[in-house]
Parts: sequence; structure tokens; C-alpha cells
Amino acid sequence: MSAAKIIGIVLARNEERHIETAVRNAAGFCDQMLLCDHRSEDATPYILRGLSGELPSAEFYALDHPRESHDLLKPFCGTATWVFAVDGDEIYDPTGLGHLRSRILSGELEASWAVFGNVLNVTRLATNRSTATGHLSPPCRSMTKLYNFEAISSWHGNCPERLHGGTPVFRPGFSAASRRYLHEETSWENSHFRCLHLCFLPRSSADVSQARRNIMETYGTGWKDTFRFGLVKLLCAGGQSSRWKQERYRRGPEVTVDAAPFFGGH
Repeated sequence: MSAAKIIGIVLARNEERHIETAVRNAAGFCDQMLLCDHRSEDATPYILRGLSGELPSAEFYALDHPRESHDLLKPFCGTATWVFAVDGDEIYDPTGLGHLRSRILSGELEASWAVFGNVLNVTRLATNRSTATGHLSPPCRSMTKLYNFEAISSWHGNCPERLHGGTPVFRPGFSAASRRYLHEETSWENSHFRCLHLCFLPRSSADVSQARRNIMETYGTGWKDTFRFGLVKLLCAGGQSSRWKQERYRRGPEVTVDAAPFFGGH
């Protein structure tokens, strides 16, 4: 596994508030970063273009549809590649990711198809970003996206965005059940793979709802949902909050954690 590489892919739309921190925190973990903007109407594409010029591993892509982000990943199927997807509201612990990178390159996780990490779904972030309050996974679901593309020979079909939908074809020895749930093995404080998920905070000056619908809610089940979302957005002056996020990311008690490791130096 020493030859393995890690490809980071960012898919962003109107994420100007946190996107730079999200990218910078993940950059040291990745050998290559694909920075994709899907028709943002705020400063997001300018931020991503700037980062692509600064970070030697980063490339910028302007997408007409989020499905194009999945197309960028198809050439990596069957290769010694881990794919790490980062959204504009996902702030990872960069020091922890450094330890996780060593574990991946050592081969510790090579029997896994997907690896899931610890998450705090943030409802409040201190003004000085010293603390964050929210709901932990577990009991919430983990939404981290880290996949071992050596486990699959292809991933085709209806993929509304990168790493969602479609049908991955597994190579011998792997299946959809080949998963490692690190968030169930390790506490938040001791985790190498932990994320502040800012899903309940504003992410852009263009935001109306703080808990936005995600791409799968908008495009995931075909043209009817896409039409319905467009109609609701028009009638509700910006859209409606995500039921998906409310149901899955507000489980268990609210806790407050030290957020300094996630924002140091930025």
C-alpha cells in the first residue's frame, strides 16, 4: 500500500464562508485535489481558483451539473487510490488527518471499501471559533466520505454527484459491507478522522435557510424532485430547510467541544 495515493474532491455551490478552511485543512492529507464549483453565485469560484493557483496539488473545475464530479473519479476505479470527498461545510482536523494518512499508507485500512469518521454536526460556533456545539456521531450518522477505489472495478449508473448513487462493481474480496466505522471505535477526543460539520450554520451570503437541502435531495430521485425543488425555491424565496439533515444530524444531546485544532493558523 506504500504506492497508494489519496485524491481529494471538493464539490461546492455557494460556500464562500468556510470553503477556504475546508480545502486548506484537507490539502495536506491529499496527493491531489480536484476543486469543483457548480455554478456558484457568490465568491466560491474565485476562492477555489485562487487555491488552485496556490496549492501545487489542486486543480479547478467549473461544472454545469454535479454529476460531472463523479465522472472525474471514474478513471481511478481499480487503482491504488483512496478518494476523499469534502464539502464546503466540512472542516476536518488537519493534524488528525496526518495520522490517518499514515494509517492508510501503512495498509492498515486496505481491507475496507469505505471508512467513516467522527462528526460533530454544529449548531453553534463561537465567534472566535474556539468552541463548537452540536450533535455527535454516534448517535447521529457519520457523513464522511472516504473510499478505497482499489476495491472496485467500476462505478457507473445514475450518479447525481460524486460518490452517490449508481452501482459500484466490487472486485473479489470486497463488497458494500466492507466498511470500517472508526467513529464507533474511537471517541471524538481521540479520533484521527473527525469533522466539524457546519450543516446548521450559514455557508454563504446567498443563504436564506441555514440547513440547506443537499444535492441528493434535489437531484437524487429524478426530474420530479428536481422540478419540485425548483418550484419550492421560487415560491419560498430561497428554498426550504433540509428534512434529511434535521432527521439525521440532530440526534442525541448537544455537546460543546474544543474547536481550536480545526481553525489554527487560518
